Amino acid sequence: MKGSLLRFYVGEGERLHGVLLWEWLLAEGNRLGIRGGSAFRAVGGFGRRHAIHEDRFFELSGSGCIEVEFVVADDEERRIVDLLRHENVRIFYSRIAASFDIINPDVQDDLPQPSPED
Repeated sequence: MKGSLLRFYVGEGERLHGVLLWEWLLAEGNRLGIRGGSAFRAVGGFGRRHAIHEDRFFELSGSGCIEVEFVVADDEERRIVDLLRHENVRIFYSRIAASFDIINPDVQDDLPQPSPED
């Protein structure tokens, strides 16, 4: 199947509706029917302000970055991006074309049907 790898980059302490934004993204992805998502805490990095953040004992808590990613079909991508626009969330993300499948799927995998060009 063809789709995308979506990576959303959020501040460790960013919140939406009183919930950490990375937790909200995972919960909403689940609610929207996306088959899976993951969140990863960065050990270091920098953003548009070019401030270096590292995962060290003396670093102020909450200043790091969380990456939330989903591998999605086109319709799933539209749903999550439309929701973020509707919620007026300002967020940086990357979109990478992806091919994906499951080896030895079972009935519960509920895979999207391949498009005619696949």
